[in-house]
Amino acid sequence: MASFNKIIIVGYLGRDPELRYTPQGTAVCNFSVATTERRKDKAGEYQDVTTWFSVSLWGNRAEQTSQYLSKGKLVYLEGRLTQREYQDRDGNTRTSLDVNASDLQFIGPRSDDTSGFREEGPARSESPEARPAAEDVTDTISDDDIPF
Repeated sequence: MASFNKIIIVGYLGRDPELRYTPQGTAVCNFSVATTERRKDKAGEYQDVTTWFSVSLWGNRAEQTSQYLSKGKLVYLEGRLTQREYQDRDGNTRTSLDVNASDLQFIGPRSDDTSGFREEGPARSESPEARPAAEDVTDTISDDDIPF
């Protein structure tokens, strides 16, 4: 039987993307993404639980991401999830969730620094007629409306 490893994350960048190149000239961009969900604890109080992911993105998408994204921006990404254990400075064993991203979409309100990417980026599945209506809706949504 075949196996399958795919993760979809909608979260906020925890740091500015770092762009590097392999010796062969392939671009690789590394950054972190945080997701937060609200859960009730045993006492009935709501607690925010944040999960951090280390993300690697390759090729042309890596260059675009490093150019147009910065800390705090909201993104949608798809990729493969891996778990890595390492020793921290104090000798404690830590676990890291790493994502090798295959697709990344910039989401959230438009700003001057990302408008260039939206024009040059890959085509979306929606029709051109539907696009203005969708953008008008995002202009009415504030950060307070987002549940995480």
